[in-house]
Amino acid sequence: MPASCPEVMAERVLVPAGTTCGEAIAATKLPMAGPNAIVVVRLPDRTLKDLDWTPDREVEVEPVAIGDADGLNVLRHSTAHVLAQAVQDLYPEAKLGIGPPIEDGFYYDFDVSKPFQSDDLERIETRMQEIIKTGQRFQRRVFPSLDTARAELVNEPYKLELIDIKGETNTGEVMEVGCGDLTIYDNIDPRTGETYWSDLCRGPHLPSTKLISAFKLTRNAAAYWRGDEKNQQLQRIYGTAWPTRDQLKDYLRRLEEAAKRDHRRIGEDLDLFTFSNEIGRGLPLWMPNGTIIRDELEGWARETERRLGYQRVVTPHITKDALYYLSGHLPYYREDLYSPIDIEGEQYYLRPMNCPHHHMIYRARPRSYRELPFKIAEYGTVYRFERSGQLHGIMRTRGFTQNDAHIYCTLDQAKDQFLEVMHMHDDYYRGLGITDFYMVLALRDPANTDKYHDDGEMWRNAERITREAMEESNIPYIEELGGAAHYGPKVDFIIRAVTGKEFAASTNQVDLYTPQRFELTYHDADGAEKPVAVIHRAPLGSHERFVGFLTEHFAGAFPVWLAPEQVRVIPIMPDLTDYANKVRDILFDASLRVDVDTSDGRLPAKIRVAVTRKIPLILVVGRREAEQQTVSVRYRSGEERSMSVNAFVAHAVELVRSKSLEGAGHLRGTNDVNSES
Repeated sequence: MPASCPEVMAERVLVPAGTTCGEAIAATKLPMAGPNAIVVVRLPDRTLKDLDWTPDREVEVEPVAIGDADGLNVLRHSTAHVLAQAVQDLYPEAKLGIGPPIEDGFYYDFDVSKPFQSDDLERIETRMQEIIKTGQRFQRRVFPSLDTARAELVNEPYKLELIDIKGETNTGEVMEVGCGDLTIYDNIDPRTGETYWSDLCRGPHLPSTKLISAFKLTRNAAAYWRGDEKNQQLQRIYGTAWPTRDQLKDYLRRLEEAAKRDHRRIGEDLDLFTFSNEIGRGLPLWMPNGTIIRDELEGWARETERRLGYQRVVTPHITKDALYYLSGHLPYYREDLYSPIDIEGEQYYLRPMNCPHHHMIYRARPRSYRELPFKIAEYGTVYRFERSGQLHGIMRTRGFTQNDAHIYCTLDQAKDQFLEVMHMHDDYYRGLGITDFYMVLALRDPANTDKYHDDGEMWRNAERITREAMEESNIPYIEELGGAAHYGPKVDFIIRAVTGKEFAASTNQVDLYTPQRFELTYHDADGAEKPVAVIHRAPLGSHERFVGFLTEHFAGAFPVWLAPEQVRVIPIMPDLTDYANKVRDILFDASLRVDVDTSDGRLPAKIRVAVTRKIPLILVVGRREAEQQTVSVRYRSGEERSMSVNAFVAHAVELVRSKSLEGAGHLRGTNDVNSES
């Protein structure tokens, strides 16, 4: 085959020296336009390159389609550039921040004289469409020096700052400067070669704006530069982009549904939690209704753990710095800790994790193999620093309470104990109607070993035990390089809400390293002292994150056993209040959460209020019910039944005892959710 002709090999393409990747791919049957268009290539080291990249020697590349995860990021990153170009066309005084792709979309930050309004977004969208139609090319250019870059971007103060901190990342955001060459992307007229607009960026990008076929600007918000509230507040515009219009429409429908289920709105409507500026951002106050949900979940966890042999412990919220040097948190996680507190000349920290405290309980006295596995559990409150820009209702907070536990066992017991932990997850999730979940096995990155301990055999044992348990669990999982903790691999459980949004619910680990640091040992049958294996587990994650997830999962329509108010009794007439109170007292004595609506107003209005509050069981009592000692039951489905008070008590108690999901929000259609919102 001639050197000038690329060879397609198992979805890979050989690109000859001196030939652009785009030319090589164009000579194949792979699409260069449409919903499956190839937009960038992936090198053997996983680096992405533009299609106009020309290798200086023959190289095999993997074509990346626009619908691939990397392809979607490139599409969205390029759309963010078009957004920025449109903004500066319409508002020439606007200064550029950063504009990375994010999950399902992108954003760009701007320093402008006044916040953007909805009318502004419409104007910007129109201008973006005009730019896209011109088919501008994204062309990469390397700055010969930092001074050259500064001279060209002298009017962009935020870009100048990025040049000065070249390669730095902040709060997990993708910065616009890479660690290699300092590059800029020009938007070029394909006919004349004229440069319309430029942006400091590491790329890669689409070959042409014409590949942006379906996008939408979704909202705008304030955002601090680089996520630091001490910096200038900028205006952020969010958007989304997809390969096809149908995908965009589907996403916008999901976005609309997600907005209706937003835990922050529902939490306010149902009085679940609140925040106070006087207390501080990211520190939720749980209202009585939200506390009920917390208590019910915690009670369920306590009973489950009791049956599985766990013992409850309580540990302090602060500790001396020596414990965190021993655990490794200060060397490895200092940025997650709050500033120390000086107490009588010693440094104390708010705890970011419960593990070190539990380890000290284990080693409080010598242990025998007969005591193993030794399981201790605690709903322990921890504190971790989160930047203001990362806070999100009760999903991402600065203080949270974890369903935490640690299992101390022999190496031979570790696999079965970890498998039991996975079954706990499965039982909890399915009991709540969560059936769409999987695991992520985070492994150490062999190319970056500095962040991990260096005992290779220990790593191999931990990975073997973890994999064996995962395989036997029959729960689907994927592997991810680079996400392991410094002391071992970890397993994250990812659960997907009915809106399609994914949440990392819990992190679990087989830890063979920490026992050596803490000298956590046991005496074997022959009297020999051996290190234990430690399993870290938290199936229900934190109260904050899990209640937030369930609020969105059920759209606030919690099953009876979790509902803050399980039953509302509504008397038709004021003179029936005595009978309504009698029914309430009977239900209260059966440990049901019940209230009576004695407010003024007509019956339909009272029912609407109860429906809006998402109360699962509404009892209407009139003269006939009072005479016959019955109640008229209205369910969320709209079904109505009449039954005796005693029959209803038995029915409601069984719904609670069995943790029935009957009538819960996740089982109903969108229209039902809307009708109760």
